[in-house]
Amino acid sequence: MEYWDLYDAERNPLFHTRKRGRPCQPGEFHVVVSIWTVDSHGNILLTLRDPVKESYPDHWENTGGSAQTGETSLRAAVRELVEETGIVATEAELRLIGTERTKDSFVDHYLLRRDVALNEIRLQKGETADAKWVTLSELDAMVADLTLAKPIGEQFNGIRDRFLLFLKEK
Repeated sequence: MEYWDLYDAERNPLFHTRKRGRPCQPGEFHVVVSIWTVDSHGNILLTLRDPVKESYPDHWENTGGSAQTGETSLRAAVRELVEETGIVATEAELRLIGTERTKDSFVDHYLLRRDVALNEIRLQKGETADAKWVTLSELDAMVADLTLAKPIGEQFNGIRDRFLLFLKEK
């Protein structure tokens, strides 16, 4: 079973945990990581949520998940990449492009620059069912038509300007 470390609204540790699936109490937050993998052509890697997923089955998303107890945000991002896609990255390769606070989490958004062939992607049973590379225009269309999971689209819109700035950096 998965447990999360809890934080206050300023991201100070509360020194207790919450079991995954149990809602946070008001004033409690956990850390979520969101990894945007971008290839050398500016294409963005998306994975299809498995049809057995409780929320947003058969919707596209980027890689992400919750940090587990004792795990840093960066360590969680590295773990989630391997679990959901098979992509092995180091913490140094991930670039933090922003953090947003939601009603019960701090979402740390990372950018990874990596060329990976689709046949090299290893999908996680019960989590990811397919993968594809999309252009920024295609991603925007998926946000608009809700084929990208709605919360992911909302999060992307919140970091879009910073995402584009980081893409321009070499």
